[in-house]
Amino acid sequence: MAKKTSILSLQDKKARGEPITMITAYDYPSALAAERAGIDSILVGDSLGMVVLGYDSTVPVTMDEMIHHCKAVRRGAERAYLIGDMPFMSYQADVAEAVRNAGRFLKEAGMDAVKLEGGREVAPAIEAITRAGMSVVGHIGLTPQSVAKIGGYLVQGATANDAQRLLDDAFAVQDAGAVMVVLEKVPDRVAARISRKLRIPTIGIGAGLGCDGQVLVLHDMLGIFDRFTPRFVKRYAEVMKEMERGLSAYREDVEQRRFPDCEHSFPIDDAEWAAWAGSRDGSGAADEESAWHGQLIGC
Repeated sequence: MAKKTSILSLQDKKARGEPITMITAYDYPSALAAERAGIDSILVGDSLGMVVLGYDSTVPVTMDEMIHHCKAVRRGAERAYLIGDMPFMSYQADVAEAVRNAGRFLKEAGMDAVKLEGGREVAPAIEAITRAGMSVVGHIGLTPQSVAKIGGYLVQGATANDAQRLLDDAFAVQDAGAVMVVLEKVPDRVAARISRKLRIPTIGIGAGLGCDGQVLVLHDMLGIFDRFTPRFVKRYAEVMKEMERGLSAYREDVEQRRFPDCEHSFPIDDAEWAAWAGSRDGSGAADEESAWHGQLIGC
C-alpha cells in the first residue's frame, strides 16, 4: 500500500513546484475512486448539502451529517490527506465550541485536518484549534457559508482594495497556524500573487493556474450534479446522463420481462422440481409455470 500522504509531503510539493491534487468526496465509493486515481487530498466538503442532500445551500448542513460522511470517506481512503469541512455555526460563535467540534472530525471520523471559512475574523478559532494539536486548512475568497452577507456567489478580490484584503486574510490565516488555504473564485493573477507570498500551499477553485494545487467538487466535474455548473468547473465525465441511461434500460427490461434472464437466475434440479411439483404442497406448479403468458421459466 502507498505511504500515507501527510501535510509535510503536500508542503514539500509546494516547495518543489509540483501541483497538489484535491477533490471532494462524500461516501465510500467516491473516496475509493479518488484513492485509486492517486488524488493527493480529499476534502469532505459541506457542499454535500447541495450535491448529495439536496439543500439549496451549504448552510443547513449539520455537524452530525458531516461526521457521518467523513466516516464513510475515511473507510474508502487510507492514503489521501483527508480534510473535514466544519459546517456553518460549528466554529463562528465560540472558540471553545470550535475546538470541540474540530476534535470530533479527528476523533470520531479519522480526518487529518479540518477546514474553516473566513480570514481575519476566524483567526482566533484557527489558532485555538491549532494550539489543541489539530491541523487547520483555511478558506478565503468566496466563502459559500457567507453568501447572504457578501451578496451571492461573486468573484472576490477583483479590485485593488479587495485584493489587498484577501492578501491580508491569507497572512492572518497562515499566521494563526493554518497548514493550507483554499482560494475560491479569485482572479487568477491575484491568487497567483497570494500563492507566491505564502509559505503554506494554496488550493484553488476558480482561482487560476497560479495556485499550488486545485480542487473541484466531484459531483460537478463528473456531471453527477447538473442543477447548475460553475464557470470554473471542467466536466470530465457525464455520469448523471449515464445513470439515467442505465436506469431507463433497466426499467424497459423489467417492463418487457427481459430481466431477469437465465444468466441472472438460479435453477432448481429437474428431479427436485418434478418431485416438488407433483407433491401436495407443490400442487399445480406445472400449471402455474405455463400461465406466465409464454415466458420461459426454468433455466
